[in-house]
Amino acid sequence: MPTNKQIGLVAAPAQSCGTSMLEILITILILSVGMLGLAALQGKAHTSELESYQRGQALVLLQDINSRMEGNMSDAANYVTAGVGTGATDAADCTTLATRAAIDLCEWSKALKGSSETKGGSTIKQGAMIDGRGCVAATGTNVYLLSVVWQGLDATAAPATACGKNLYDSEATRRAVTMTFLVPDLSGS
Repeated sequence: MPTNKQIGLVAAPAQSCGTSMLEILITILILSVGMLGLAALQGKAHTSELESYQRGQALVLLQDINSRMEGNMSDAANYVTAGVGTGATDAADCTTLATRAAIDLCEWSKALKGSSETKGGSTIKQGAMIDGRGCVAATGTNVYLLSVVWQGLDATAAPATACGKNLYDSEATRRAVTMTFLVPDLSGS
């Protein structure tokens, strides 16, 4: 019978059998760094999800005031406001106000504050965006700039609209969505 040496096999030295403790520690270190990376990615995804939710809510509220103004075009100039929502004092019952524009602005202000959702049956408002505010500015004859602003979580570029300027932690965390509202001239001239 041929020996191991004749076949070309070499016996393993006694020192190289099994896995060394150093190899195990290095493997654990690499896995730990990977898990920390996954945790950071999950945190960033959560922040992005909240930012996206707030932007969606802002767009719904922007469309809300646009629809209200479309329903009351002859009184569009009375919708001009420097800011409603967070920080504004609203009537307890918006329906008691004198004009349709005042009622609409009061209801929009409450919606910006999140009045549609409360926490656990209490009076703590949970809906809408963080520190939501809305503005309607006249930019020309029968042309209005509608804006909704809120507090973002991560710093980005400051929005161009003046709505809510200097009312947030920093201009880089102020978020905004805007749209132009045009009252058509139907006089035929």
